[in-house]
Order: sequence, then structure tokens, then C-alpha cells
Amino acid sequence: MLGIVPFLLRGALISIGLSAVGLAMGLLLGIPTALLKTYGRGIPRAVAVLYTEIFRGTPLLLQLFIIYFGLPDAGIVLDRFTAACLALGLNSGAYQAEYFRGALQSIDAGQITAARAIGMTQTQCMRHVLLPQLLRIVLPAWSNEAVYIVKYAAVAFTIAVPDLLARGKMLVSWHWRPIEVFLTVAALYIAILGTLAHVMERVEKRVRIPGLLLEAGRER
Repeated sequence: MLGIVPFLLRGALISIGLSAVGLAMGLLLGIPTALLKTYGRGIPRAVAVLYTEIFRGTPLLLQLFIIYFGLPDAGIVLDRFTAACLALGLNSGAYQAEYFRGALQSIDAGQITAARAIGMTQTQCMRHVLLPQLLRIVLPAWSNEAVYIVKYAAVAFTIAVPDLLARGKMLVSWHWRPIEVFLTVAALYIAILGTLAHVMERVEKRVRIPGLLLEAGRER
């Protein structure tokens, strides 16, 4: 069975790529969405709320199917990898927004009042007061999102993206040795996620400031 490992490792690289792009896209969407939900008003806040409710309230697989199979009806055709990345990014962004919103609400509002009192603009408050604390406070919960998205990226096999799980299914169809193949797939997932969890733990310890870091909820 050692001969199947290189074949599966190529799929693992695709899974990692999907996860990295989806997580980065989610981060870019999550922070502004959280700011709009916490401090926004009117239509911008309503759009942020609607976005998070839709993508947290529907299955990721359904979102992927709408993007890959539905958008062509509107003239938007995406390749498999791009569609999977977009679905993962939009879904992750909605969850990350809630992590960031919770972290924002844990920061004492008096800090913003004090910053404005010494002449900081709203933008300066966000940049110099809120964001440095926000990123440290949210990191424990956000680390879970980084782990989750690697597992959720497995839905990409349903649209024939040759990721780790898809390559495992190929091997089973070719050799009909499901126990050996899927146990190897599971071992590779455990190795990837264990390494990722270790890295995130090291990052948490490095950026932690005693007395500042508040434990964010870890449940999704």
C-alpha cells in the first residue's frame, strides 16, 4: 500500500490549497462583515447580516452546487477548483465574521471613547486600538476555523476536484481495497490537521499578551 501514498499526497496538496485559499478569502470577508454587524447602520449592516445568515443557514454542499452548477445559467462559468474555493471562502467568511464580531464585543467600549477623546479618527481607532486586540482575542476560535476548513474542503470531490478524498475514492474503484485506502486517507488528514493545530498553538503562544487574551467560544 506504500505505492498509493504518493498518489494520495498529490491530492493532499490540492486539499491544502483549497483550504488556504478559502481561509484567506474568509478572512478578507469576515473582518469587514464583523465591523459592519457591530458598528454599521442601515443598508450596509443589513447586507452583512443577510450574508452571514444565508451562508451559516444553508449547507456548504448546497452552496457549492449553486456556484458550480447554478451560476452557468446566469452566464458565469467557473472551473472546478475556482468554484470550490469560492464556496469555501464565502462559507468561511460568514463563520469568521461571527468569531470576529464576538471578539469585538468583548473589547471594552471605553477604549474607543478614550481614543476618540484624544483626537483619533474612527479609522485610527480601528487600526490602532481595535484590530491589534481583535486579532489576538479571536485567534483561539479562528484556529478552529483553520482546522475545520481542511475537513470541509472534502466536499470538493463532489464536483470532481481531485483532492485527497477524491483520489482515495479513485483508488478504491480501481483496486477495491477500501479499508487500506480510506485508513491511509484518514491518516493523512490526521497528519495535516495535527501539524496545523500545532502551528496554530505556537502562534497563539507567541502573540498572547497576559491579561488581554480572552478565550473566545470554540463551538461552531
